[in-house]
Amino acid sequence: MAEGLRERKKRQTRQYISDVATGLFLERGFDAVSVAEVAEAADVSVNTVYNYFAAKEDLFLDRGAELADRLARWVRGRAPGESAAAAVLRELCVEVEAISPKVGLFEGYVRFLLVVQDASSLRSSLWRVQYEARENLERTLRDETGAEDADPLPTLMAGQIHWIHETVLEVIRRAMMAGRAPSEASREALAVLDEIEDLLGERVLTYATRATG
Repeated sequence: MAEGLRERKKRQTRQYISDVATGLFLERGFDAVSVAEVAEAADVSVNTVYNYFAAKEDLFLDRGAELADRLARWVRGRAPGESAAAAVLRELCVEVEAISPKVGLFEGYVRFLLVVQDASSLRSSLWRVQYEARENLERTLRDETGAEDADPLPTLMAGQIHWIHETVLEVIRRAMMAGRAPSEASREALAVLDEIEDLLGERVLTYATRATG
């Protein structure tokens, strides 16, 4: 369904407020900027900011919901004959090869990381996003395989697949913090992806394979 005018304006307003807030946070630090200052800089009311963002942290981590659903979405979209882990490995490879900002491969990523590093509330929010990503993935694996609630396998597999994702992101974080260019960090992450696939057992690599035909 095509996006309506009202929905597009709301999306654009939300993005604008987030962009203004992000600029202020990068310049002065997260804790040094109030929501009222964000509202003033964006020429909106404080109530308008909270209409779009439930918490101050959401202004900076505005893609939190998308990140929390990323792994589950990749698994739901896997091809016939493709397993859950294979789908995640493939999607990660695509993002890393494309030097995508979605996995932290952009010039301003270090500034973003430093803001998070200096704000405990942002670190807590990121931890919550990671937790939700794992929970969403486990729920998806249970739905996709028809596993019983008491079956521990979806929990174990979600942990393994979530580890793949977080390990690659951590390699990128460390490379970028060490001063690597995005292209260099991309090459390092691709090498790690190959190592990860070699480390994973057959049971993980074939779990939740989508039927063909």
